[in-house]
Amino acid sequence: MARIVKRTRGGPYPVTIGGETKYICGCGLSNTQPFCNGTHKIARQEDPDKLYWYDEQGTRFEHTDSFQGIRCPQE
Repeated sequence: MARIVKRTRGGPYPVTIGGETKYICGCGLSNTQPFCNGTHKIARQEDPDKLYWYDEQGTRFEHTDSFQGIRCPQE
């Protein structure tokens, strides 16, 4: 089943284990999941009041439906 996920994280989660820091993707766009590859930088220009989707090449498209009542985690 397809679903729409609204992400609000603008950057990766740093995780340090044994003195080595790795970055876990927080935007959902990285093609090296679960690790960050810097793709979150394209999501920083998003309007927080609009919904977007990205294709496999990272091209951003604005979603035409408003999805009234969509839930978003509070930060």
